Amino acid sequence: EAVYQQIIGVSAVVSGYAGGALANPDYESVCSGQTGHAEIVDVYFDPTIVSHRDLLEIFFVIHDPTTLNYQGNDHGTQYRSVIFTHSESQNVTAHEVVKELENAKIYSNPVVTQIDVAPVIYPAEDYHQDYFRQHPGQGYCRAVVAPKLAKFRAKFQSLIAPEFR
Repeated sequence: EAVYQQIIGVSAVVSGYAGGALANPDYESVCSGQTGHAEIVDVYFDPTIVSHRDLLEIFFVIHDPTTLNYQGNDHGTQYRSVIFTHSESQNVTAHEVVKELENAKIYSNPVVTQIDVAPVIYPAEDYHQDYFRQHPGQGYCRAVVAPKLAKFRAKFQSLIAPEFR
């Protein structure tokens, strides 16, 4: 969430849950691993300013797309690497980017990121929105989010919105 909030052309980023069977899930139910939902961020952007490909390239830099059902110390299907697309062109672009990554052999393990048509996306509770901005000193933010922001800022300087430069 914190990374995408700093990108030019991004108008909103909403933390949420998607991809499962339970309607209106909450954080506790998603964390149980029983809902089938993944923790996601829904990114609203202007494609005339920032491309879907740019957003995907950032996605693949700031997380490990080779780990099945976990990221860092977080384990479970709710932490799977997934891209939910909102159009056929987004779907095609996502598959192209994954194929390019695999062909370039950037990772020592195969990319396991799922690519699916966007299902119903349920916004997370208010206390999950703008989490890094509200809790920059919190342990998870310092250990996980801040390094992702640093990685993004080092590699994608031209995509940083002016107010974050």
